[in-house]
This record gives sequence, C-alpha cells and structure tokens, in this order.
Amino acid sequence: MRVLASLAAGTGPQALTAIGGRAGISPSQTHRYLQSLVATGMAVQDMSSRYDLGPAAIAVGIAALSRLDVFSRADAAMAQFSAETGRTALLSVWGEAGAVMVRWFPGTPAVYTTIAVGSVLPLLHSSTGLVFLAFLTEGETAAALARERATDHASVEVNVAEVRTRVRSRLMASGAGAFSSGLRAMAAPVFNMQGRLAMVATTLATQAFAVEEDEAVATRLLAACRAATEAAGGNWPGQD
Repeated sequence: MRVLASLAAGTGPQALTAIGGRAGISPSQTHRYLQSLVATGMAVQDMSSRYDLGPAAIAVGIAALSRLDVFSRADAAMAQFSAETGRTALLSVWGEAGAVMVRWFPGTPAVYTTIAVGSVLPLLHSSTGLVFLAFLTEGETAAALARERATDHASVEVNVAEVRTRVRSRLMASGAGAFSSGLRAMAAPVFNMQGRLAMVATTLATQAFAVEEDEAVATRLLAACRAATEAAGGNWPGQD
C-alpha cells in the first residue's frame, strides 16, 4: 500500500528508485511490489521502465468517489449538461498530484485531445486548474504550484492573487488554447455541505461550436454546478 500511495503521490510516470524512496523501502522490495501491482492492473510500466497508476487503480478511485453524494450529484448533472448542450465535459478532483480528471462526458461532435481520465491538469494554464487555485487555500495548492512553476516554460507569469479575485467573483474560469491547442474551456466549482470546493466541472469546445454560443453555455454550466451543490446539501455562494 505504501508503494501504491507513492505512485499516487507522483505527478506522472516515475522511476523505481523515486517510488521506493518515497515509500521508504529498498529498490529490490519496490521492484517486487511493483511487479505485483502491474500484474493486477493497479500499475503500468512504460517503455522507459517508469511506473504509473494503472487502469485498475483509477477504477478503484472512481468507485470510491462514487460513494460520495456530491460526486454522484455532479456526475448526473454533468451527464445531463453534456447531453443537452452537445458539449464535451469533464469532472476533476484535487489529489496529492494536483487537479486530476476523474470523469469524461463525450459531446457531439467529439473532442479529441491528449488528456484522459487520470490526467493531471496544470494549475496555472488550464481553466480547471484556475478554479482549484481560486477556491482551495494557499496551503492546499502550495506544493503543486511550486512544482509547476519549477518546470513552467510559459512566457506569461500568472498573478495568483488576481486569478483568485477574478475567478471567485465570476464563479468561473475560461480560456482558449492555453493547455490544449484549438480548444476553448470553461470551468466552474461544485461545493460540498461544508461549503468547501469538492470538484471542478469543465466544458470543452472546438471550432465546430460557435463562440457566440459560449455565454449561454456558461450560464448552463453554472446552473449545473449549482444544482449539484444544492442536491448534495451544499450552499451556492451568494445564498443567505
């Protein structure tokens, strides 16, 4: 379980030594455990001999999330949103690695992108990440933010304080092409019973969808997130 937790704490495929070091066990022990995890589908090994979480681990994580009422409410709300608007949508939660996508709702026409269930989305250069950055505490995002900035080659420095103010006032973040070229994204929060951010709902659009329709879609996305929040017993910001 320590090896599996070490895999989950990483931001992507990792070397055996890094996994073992984080788990606090020897390389030989790590290798044996990793081979067992690979055999059961809990881990995968790529061509460069690095390891990552496998499809079985992702399935277990999603099954655990489905037990949470707020997740099931958001899942239903976004499935309906996608069916009614034709827009591709996704749900993401916050984990040790950062903003992790856990659900994908295909639209019509379909969106083709490199991101998939299990992908870690950037904090500074994705609409999803900006919502997490706005509504989580500085302490919760500090480690992920530091890792991203250490490897960030983008030419534009993001003003985190300004982002928090803007996204909190709009209850939404939007952008075009910052993370996935050719895609427009809008993301909004879903809150739990304690008023804390539980997950982020995001919708994607290609050039097949008219930009003029985005404002109406944004309104529907916010309505879906509010409905999921209230159905789970949470309070939408601005309510008495």
